[in-house]
Amino acid sequence: MCNCYEHNKGSYYITTAIAYASGKPHIGNTYDVVMADAVARRKRQEGYDVFFMTGTDEHGLKIENLAAKAGISPKEYVDRVSDEVKEVWASVGSSHDKFMRTTDDYHVETIQRVFKKLYEQGDIYKGSYEGWYCVPCESFFTETQVVDGKCPDCGRPVEKANEEAYFFKMSKYQDKLLQYIEEHPDFIEPELRRKEMVNNFIKPGLQDLCVSRSSFKWGIPVDFDSKHVVYVWLDALFNYATGIGLRLDENGNVAPTEQFNKFWPCDVHVIGKDIMRFHSIYWTIFLMALGLPMPKKIFGHPWFNFGTDKMSKSRGNVIYADDLVKRFGIDGVRHYCLSEMPYSSDGSITYETIITRYNADLANNLGNLVNRTIAMTHKYFGGIIQSGDVIEPLDAELKAAAAEAAAAVAKNMDSFHLADASDAIFALLRRANKYIDETTPWVLAKDEASMPRLGTVLYNLLETIRIAAILLEPFMPTTSAAILDQLATDVRSLDSVDSFGGLKTGVSVGEGKPLFARIDEAKLLAEVEAERAEAIAKAEAAAKASEKPEGCAIIGIDDFMKVELRTAQVIACENVPKAKKLLKLQLDLGYEKRQVVSGIAKFYKPEDLIGKKLIVVANLAPAKLCGVESQGMIIASGEEQVRVIFLDPETPLGERVR
Repeated sequence: MCNCYEHNKGSYYITTAIAYASGKPHIGNTYDVVMADAVARRKRQEGYDVFFMTGTDEHGLKIENLAAKAGISPKEYVDRVSDEVKEVWASVGSSHDKFMRTTDDYHVETIQRVFKKLYEQGDIYKGSYEGWYCVPCESFFTETQVVDGKCPDCGRPVEKANEEAYFFKMSKYQDKLLQYIEEHPDFIEPELRRKEMVNNFIKPGLQDLCVSRSSFKWGIPVDFDSKHVVYVWLDALFNYATGIGLRLDENGNVAPTEQFNKFWPCDVHVIGKDIMRFHSIYWTIFLMALGLPMPKKIFGHPWFNFGTDKMSKSRGNVIYADDLVKRFGIDGVRHYCLSEMPYSSDGSITYETIITRYNADLANNLGNLVNRTIAMTHKYFGGIIQSGDVIEPLDAELKAAAAEAAAAVAKNMDSFHLADASDAIFALLRRANKYIDETTPWVLAKDEASMPRLGTVLYNLLETIRIAAILLEPFMPTTSAAILDQLATDVRSLDSVDSFGGLKTGVSVGEGKPLFARIDEAKLLAEVEAERAEAIAKAEAAAKASEKPEGCAIIGIDDFMKVELRTAQVIACENVPKAKKLLKLQLDLGYEKRQVVSGIAKFYKPEDLIGKKLIVVANLAPAKLCGVESQGMIIASGEEQVRVIFLDPETPLGERVR
């Protein structure tokens, strides 16, 4: 039984952006792997030797902070998240060949050697950075790039940063990159992404890129300067090369493995549109600096919005892929993702729209067609496939539709218009359903003289279903196999769809089994809402259980509201001379900076606090402790063991805490 062309077309290397190991990826993040998987499966069908890689990006300040908040080491934290990402990828049927991690030993060693090589050849130099930093994006921005105090990429608040750092000379390669992009118009797709990169970033002038950090430790150490760790983007982007076998020897010479030589350059990086700048500019320049070939294509797909809003955990409108799979099945989720995401504009996802498409496409169109065709074959001919030799003009239309669908799928898959490819298959299925209405098999069955014609009609339907099932394999692999099993056919190769008539006559079809049951929308939405309400109730119960211990003084809401609690960030910290218990903290509240003295020196070193976000009592009367003025109080718990209450790194500064 074969699922691909007999001849081999050569190698094909496809990657997703590696998921940032800060938490569980939502359905928007998961689209990367669903899209790349569909392309990989199609290329395998076509006879390519495919290598499909995905993985996790595991370094950075955000992860260091999250691990500290969880009370575990950063490595323990990313181990947990990486396993969770693997589970989510498995839930949508990813067929990746490798799951790489940026904490893998081979990657760490190669990045250190790459960094050193770029430094020694003069592409990296040491300096200092002062500007704005976005923790979630792990990105630096200048004053002109920041939009109203927020990151120009993700829209979240940025914070002032001032530290020693190493920089990469981006401007050195600017003209070369621009020339390459202009000479390779298909290098960045969709076209609007290419125009955006060229006009908004490259032509205005590339600024040198910060490629190390010295204010935190969770990263790949710069082996010749222990104060620094490699900036997360230089670290993460090289996964595409190290994961496939790029290595450097001890002298910094490129020493690729056989696998790297076979599959590089990458045929396509499938990424979200929000990280196009890092891939199309930074990554390509890094490769230029090492003298390595460029990837053939960088495809920046749009986002899935929750209705019309951007999906965000803070907004509470996140949908997770594995939760959807529990309700709609693997292929139900894959079908929605691949049929609803446009080529360049953002897609939309809600439970209502998933149910609508599931019922229309899968239950009514596909499932109904297969079920009644198999059933009629059993009812009228004992399950035996008849010869299709009683031909009428109407048959030519169905055969032409099958040929058009196969051609449209091939064209659209090659150009990454996956939704259009899916639409072409379901248009063929709709045409087959119409063919049933036109030929009325139940009427033909009433006349013995019409039975040969009925046999032809059912053959044409079964053959159309076979062709559609093969075309569906990249999109809905489990369903595709189930349909072909019901047809009891071993003619499953992609090249067999090029001509109508591959189904063998005189053999019996398999047992008909329903593929998709129609979903009761009202019932399912009620279940979703009930689960949501239960989750909220549990959270509220947990919060209530953690309220005051017995014996605490009771205060009214008016008294409580007099206490002004604000979010702040520690920008500097030092010991108070001649006061072993005191630390002097400089805090940034967003709208102002102030000094606070706290008796936590026994439990924290100054370097443990710098960069952390916490809560400060902002309207406490100033006081002097050991001669040092304190303009507030930081919130901490415990007596014997004091623990400062640290906040999520994404928390905006100066927010009122209630």
